[in-house]
Amino acid sequence: MDVAVLAYDGVFDSGLSAMLDVLAAANAMRGELPQPPPEWRVVTVGLRRRISTGAGHLVPADPVSAAEGADLLVIPALAERRPDALVCHVSGPDAAGVRRLAAAARERGTPVASACTGTFLLAESGVLDGRRATTSWWLAPYFRARYPKVALDQTRMVVTCDGVTTAGAAFGHVDLALAVVRSSSPALAELVARYLVIDERPSQSAYTIPSALAQSDPVVAAFERWIRRHLDRPFSLADAGRAIGVSDRTLQRAVRRVLGTSPVRFVQDLRVEQASHLLRTTGLSLEAIARAVGYEHANTLRVLLRRRTGHTAAALRDR
Repeated sequence: MDVAVLAYDGVFDSGLSAMLDVLAAANAMRGELPQPPPEWRVVTVGLRRRISTGAGHLVPADPVSAAEGADLLVIPALAERRPDALVCHVSGPDAAGVRRLAAAARERGTPVASACTGTFLLAESGVLDGRRATTSWWLAPYFRARYPKVALDQTRMVVTCDGVTTAGAAFGHVDLALAVVRSSSPALAELVARYLVIDERPSQSAYTIPSALAQSDPVVAAFERWIRRHLDRPFSLADAGRAIGVSDRTLQRAVRRVLGTSPVRFVQDLRVEQASHLLRTTGLSLEAIARAVGYEHANTLRVLLRRRTGHTAAALRDR
């Protein structure tokens, strides 16, 4: 399988190296399997012959013409975490060549893949229109507002849809690279993960900080503050709307637009977040923690903690 990994000025160093390192490890370990998959032939391509990464390292690259016969084009993330600056860059002239390359690859039918801020480059080029995708959880509100034609699921770590694979935040490049290996050999992907000590991370949910997402919109930020002040009480959408001065419908729409979820689910997220914090930092019983975050029965909280944060049954029984 021929894989072209794009290096461009400002590329996220760890994203580029993660793709190259994981695929190199897969090639090195494939001989340990009784029926190894074909070798990955990986080439680093660039719009120029020498690229300066986000950290200022110089990377030699083959011409982008080498990507035309590839079976997969990988576009790592841009080293930019500020939403406004990110959107300005991916939509501006400096990224025009990357956008054209992504669009041309899809026109040829070549699968493309990216992670973290690189998903903005794919979306800006139009290749994600009408497809499911994911991105960094903390950039999801900005992504959803700018690219309404994309069916975004920021909870997933890796999403593949119609020849386009996207992955979550910065070190989601590792998950992306493993997904590439897994597409040819699940056994080899497991072997590589064991040697490199990589845990399976199908979801970003456990890493999401709801309050960070909420701050991107004043209505949702006010709603988040109100929830935290009333976390131990039964939730009422009408009460919340009246308290922050908006209608129920306006509140529902704002939460859906910014967070991609319902107000009730957002309340649940905050309750689980606070309960996890109390489990880590106090000696309170699970029953006391449940009451502190608005649940009458500890078992309800127990189920949510197992499902949403990975707390083990043994750890919860200790409470």
